[in-house]
Amino acid sequence: MTERLVKSNKIRIGDISISYYIKKSRTTTSKTIIFLHGFPFNKNMWRDQLEALPEDVTAIALDIRGHGLTTSGHGFFSIDVFAKDIGVFMEKLDIEQAVLCGISMGGYIVLRAYQLFPEKISGLILVDTHSKADTNVGKQKRFASIQTILNHGRRPFSIGFVENVFSSYSIQEKPEAVEYIKSAIRRNSVRSICSTLLALAARTDTSDTLKDISVPTLLIRGSDDRITSLQDMKDLEEAIPNARFIEITGCGHLPNLEAPEEFNHAIKEFMSGI
Repeated sequence: MTERLVKSNKIRIGDISISYYIKKSRTTTSKTIIFLHGFPFNKNMWRDQLEALPEDVTAIALDIRGHGLTTSGHGFFSIDVFAKDIGVFMEKLDIEQAVLCGISMGGYIVLRAYQLFPEKISGLILVDTHSKADTNVGKQKRFASIQTILNHGRRPFSIGFVENVFSSYSIQEKPEAVEYIKSAIRRNSVRSICSTLLALAARTDTSDTLKDISVPTLLIRGSDDRITSLQDMKDLEEAIPNARFIEITGCGHLPNLEAPEEFNHAIKEFMSGI
């Protein structure tokens, strides 16, 4: 039996060219999962997950507009624009329904996508994310980050970012994951990073429609996450009717990179029930 390979592809949608990885199912009754990365990362953060999923699952990880190898197009970013890109991407690939898995910013996009086209979504996996808009303090922090990047470049930003997203244990014991995140940040242009920070500051609150989510939903949080609070994710669990919440011990904001085996087990178990 030949091994299923993760293939790299590009597809033109609207004003952008989307770069994505795909590992196709071998079965006729296949399910599809689409992975959406966080800010300011790219599709490479999902390699472990693509390789681990069983052969009845078609797994896709894409670069969001302006990240990785996906072009920026008009350059006016919003969570709305990112979510609509996903809808058009699914149409272009003839994907009738998929599970959407988003981490951090990817989770904001998933929740907005569910508001826009719930009929295309068969399940949600929300990782270290929440439904709330930025507070004024949160917006001001993003504006300050933009100013710092414009004045001092990406390097100081990437160093501070790494200290925030990983647990202390992961910083010591997972040097390859830390280096990946640093390089992912450096690969993005200053313009793209700043435009995405503005998109994050401007995003809408999706909390009022959580009660309307009718598909199975898995919530995953790293126990040592300094960015997404336990309460934020507990609020999701309480509001979404068919939600299951798990915490992965010893991880920060990126449990798929920090504890891939445990994360993959949770994903596989969830997909088997879809």
